[in-house]
Amino acid sequence: MHFGLSEEQELLQETVRGFAQAECPPARLRELFDASSGHDPALWKGLVEMGVAGLVVPEALGGAGLELLDLALVAEVLGEAALPGPFFGHSLACAAIAFGGSEAQRARWLPALAGGERIGTLALGEEGDCWDPEHWRVACRDGRLDGAKCHVPHADVADLLVVGTGGGGLALVERGAAGLAIAAESSLDRTRSLGRVDFVATPAEPLVDGLAAAERVRDLGLVLLAADAFGAAWRLTRMTVDYARSRRQFGQPIANFQAVKHQLADMATAIEPTRGLFWYAAHALDRMPDEAPRAAAIAKAHIGDRAADIARAAVELHGGLGFTWECDVQMWFKRILFDRSFLGNPRHQRARSARLGGY
Repeated sequence: MHFGLSEEQELLQETVRGFAQAECPPARLRELFDASSGHDPALWKGLVEMGVAGLVVPEALGGAGLELLDLALVAEVLGEAALPGPFFGHSLACAAIAFGGSEAQRARWLPALAGGERIGTLALGEEGDCWDPEHWRVACRDGRLDGAKCHVPHADVADLLVVGTGGGGLALVERGAAGLAIAAESSLDRTRSLGRVDFVATPAEPLVDGLAAAERVRDLGLVLLAADAFGAAWRLTRMTVDYARSRRQFGQPIANFQAVKHQLADMATAIEPTRGLFWYAAHALDRMPDEAPRAAAIAKAHIGDRAADIARAAVELHGGLGFTWECDVQMWFKRILFDRSFLGNPRHQRARSARLGGY
């Protein structure tokens, strides 16, 4: 049995990695981070042209028809690059429609989303740190929504919102719909903007299988966040090794000091074994649906905590520079903190994992 990636999957990662390195080097990333928009249309256009916008959309509807593991592998590379853009919310919107939409809903929206003509996002969070379908309160009556969602990724640029509704369903709302109001929220991670969305008798179209799709798409979100955090943690590890080799004290690189060697080794050995957690969770979403919810919760909780530990160590090993705005470490640190808290923090995910395990 082969436990590694296929040649096609490795090529997919290398292609996206090459694009990110060429189109968004650290200097450009710094410009976008300082601008705080969380979106660069040119970067998104490039990803669309590579097929990233429609990775899990069926080929018959204009997508690549790949598996959820492939989507997670791309999320890892984007986290490694801290690439700004609507990939996260857009991918979940595509998956929600693919999982729970009728044939007519899929035919109407998926080709436009896969081709980049439209940007989608997923609106799940509500006040009180409510992320899970059983806690949603937005009312959907007679094809109209009333209520509010918070922390909606890239709500400011989305043409279509997939909204979690009371009772655990999902509904589609188009940008510009009557009674829809979007307001920007502050976000620690400036590579991904957030917004509050209010609905007042807003026209909406429920997904026909939204009840079945809601939990699966939420679990996919956990896996993508775990993959993103993993990629960011590995980038911070490599950045810190490079810094330790170049920073000199007492006439030699600090990487020669035993204590620094131990910290660098701890960073690498803390994150590398967690790679299999998000691989397995994504594979389970594709092939073992009964195991997927718990695997997703475990991956999100454990990788979120390990990545945060590595981010703190990276700051410390960069010394006084690591605590400054001018140091690039902060961009990946803040991305990791976003990944750790969004859709429920590690404590929440561990409690959910325990319940799913019968404890």
